[in-house]
Amino acid sequence: MRRFSIALLTLLLGQFAAHADEAPSFKGKNVTVIVGSAPGGGTDTSGRLIAGYIAAHLPDKPTVVVRNVPGAQGVTAMNYFVKQVAPDGLTLTMGSTTQADPLLYRRPASAYDPTTFAIVGGVGRGGSVLMIRKDAEPRLHDKNAAPVIMGALGGVPRSGMQTTAWGVGFLGWNVKWVLGYPGTNDLMIALERGEIDMTSTANLFLAQKLIETGKFIALSQTGSMQHGQMVARPEWGGAPLFATLIQDKIPDVLARQAFDYWASMTAIDKWIALPPKTPEPYVRAYREAYQAAFTDPEFSGLGKSVSEDFEPMAYDDVEFLMRKLGSTPPEAIAFISTMLHKQGVEAE
Repeated sequence: MRRFSIALLTLLLGQFAAHADEAPSFKGKNVTVIVGSAPGGGTDTSGRLIAGYIAAHLPDKPTVVVRNVPGAQGVTAMNYFVKQVAPDGLTLTMGSTTQADPLLYRRPASAYDPTTFAIVGGVGRGGSVLMIRKDAEPRLHDKNAAPVIMGALGGVPRSGMQTTAWGVGFLGWNVKWVLGYPGTNDLMIALERGEIDMTSTANLFLAQKLIETGKFIALSQTGSMQHGQMVARPEWGGAPLFATLIQDKIPDVLARQAFDYWASMTAIDKWIALPPKTPEPYVRAYREAYQAAFTDPEFSGLGKSVSEDFEPMAYDDVEFLMRKLGSTPPEAIAFISTMLHKQGVEAE
């Protein structure tokens, strides 16, 4: 009798495991995507495009409903996502660089931690390029010459533009910052007119337009994350990865943690995820659907229509970046502000 009971239990457990491992059915169901910004923005547009293609590759092709929950830089949506959403495989969230930043989600008002989410996939921008006028490059490495003028947007320089701060801090670049430009187009015009000597952008079209004049060169690029490694973007004309230029120049542990945080912030852009504790079969189904979506030429084509810098990212690369950001101590993040302050740039 005991042997019979054990055999029956083994059979039942085996059947349960097999059932739990089966692909879930989405027949007649709606999948909701929570977006932490207003309709029409980059995150919202990317979320609608990505979610639609994921649903098209899920079993039984469920209907997708996008729900915008703007507020507090996306914190309102993320808090709702972890507090109110059941991990039943029917709700996703579309996040951006901001919501992945521990500076935001470590605040008292934040109740979420994206490192606990089941990442489905993401989109990168292919990295940014640092451009400089050819006739100004020699001055970059000569402290006796007039400083190279680095143009940046108003406020704290964006992550791609902070490449210059690392160059000044650890490569000895001779640079003077000029901030206050209202937009990327204004920076490009200033560069063409000679008001500034150097700036950074992730806009492929604008950068190539200037480089093709022969008056500018791509000094370095931040690259994009593929299979756990930063890789160069060929469109930047062979510009070296900045991480390669600086890899042996940062011996201090805290500074290295700060650099890794910065590099991760430049690599991550939009990402889509399921709530913590979502059953594995659902997670696997969504990841397989996203993999199928981003290998679809039509998906990539539509993505490029949204943004020329639309670069799909696999879930494991997004997870890697999330963990890297989440493991950064506060003092390492503060290091960047200190470095910028020393260069005359006010940053918080």
